[in-house]
Amino acid sequence: MTTFEAILLTIVTASTPLLIAALGELVTERSGVLNLGVEGMMAMGAACSFAAAVTFDSTLLGVAAGIVAGALMAALFALVVLGFAANQVGSGLALTILGLGLAGLIGAPFVGARRDPVPPVDIPVLSDLPVIGRLFFEQDLFVYASIALTIFVAYYLNRTRSGLMLRSIGENHGSAHGLGLPVWRVRFLAILFGGACSGLAGAYLALVYTRFWSPGMTAGRGWIALALVVFAAWRPGWALIGAYIFGAATVLQLHAQAAQFGVPSQVLSAVPYVATILALLLLSIRRGRAIGAPGSLGLPFVPDR
Repeated sequence: MTTFEAILLTIVTASTPLLIAALGELVTERSGVLNLGVEGMMAMGAACSFAAAVTFDSTLLGVAAGIVAGALMAALFALVVLGFAANQVGSGLALTILGLGLAGLIGAPFVGARRDPVPPVDIPVLSDLPVIGRLFFEQDLFVYASIALTIFVAYYLNRTRSGLMLRSIGENHGSAHGLGLPVWRVRFLAILFGGACSGLAGAYLALVYTRFWSPGMTAGRGWIALALVVFAAWRPGWALIGAYIFGAATVLQLHAQAAQFGVPSQVLSAVPYVATILALLLLSIRRGRAIGAPGSLGLPFVPDR
């Protein structure tokens, strides 16, 4: 394998958790709810998945534990913001703090443990093609699942009756309620879906990307996923493109550090987050409005078409 191929493969690996988490948050925000707790749900997914995988020596059970952990955290958020009408921003930030703390507690006994790598799915003949073979046809199931999830979310939101109902509730929940649509139930299920995706993204970080647990391993990826949703203008296809752009920024700064360009490592480590801020700034300028997702002040969320 050439260095170029290795970099491309690493970009795919780094981009996958961003894409999965962003797709879950995209569906949540389409329903009219802004959940800023993605970072905390990812951390819980990572800790619980790794703990379960090591305890039961099963990657499959680890993935299931990560998804359940993310969904349970999301259910707590839904109870607070839907059941008690709490502020979405404050509740989401509290969920992140709670998730990071619980993840550190759950993962503490497993610091230093390691898992075997998840074997890639080798598609015969196609995987032997130069460059694109290993890049597209010799990946792990999580990568293929993230692409399938992108297609599913796009189809669901634009081509199904329940998806159109979810979008209508997000755009004007008052009118939707007046028409008799189940606003509370749809939003609750959308929040659960977002939490499950965040938990799955965390499981990928712990079981595939790093194969170990350490406190703070999410490293702000939940916040990047939130920015991706805005960058993508709430469209799954653009979320896929944005995830790979930000994944490339993460990987390239690591290679820049290894090449010792004479730039402080702290500056290079900030590149993915600076790229996120610049992307949102350019998007804001292009649209002629302030940066920030609608609904960030507790108002109904109304995504752009």
